[in-house]
Amino acid sequence: MAEARAISFKEILILAAALLIGLAIAYVDSRPAWDDAGITAFALLAAGGLTGLLIRRRPWLYALALGIWIPLWGALAGGNFGLFLILPIPFAGVYLGWWLRRNYGDRQRRS
Repeated sequence: MAEARAISFKEILILAAALLIGLAIAYVDSRPAWDDAGITAFALLAAGGLTGLLIRRRPWLYALALGIWIPLWGALAGGNFGLFLILPIPFAGVYLGWWLRRNYGDRQRRS
């Protein structure tokens, strides 16, 4: 069985940034005057895509770090478990960015 590699300092920084960006998006989304789900969804998708471009492995971890805050807030503050349906949006962004990096980004170095 292959050994799991330890997480690097760069990965920790990217993970911390994803956590903070996700928390900031959730904070804005939780404000009473904010009523634009489309902008929130696009922010999660774009942040996920940028995060995916920076990482090399474990995209699920970064997607979860980015997108868990809105559903968590909805479940804990108001009992709205339907907000967990938003999780595919940051997952799509992170996996798309990760796929682009794996298939096109590393070719620059190989040439």
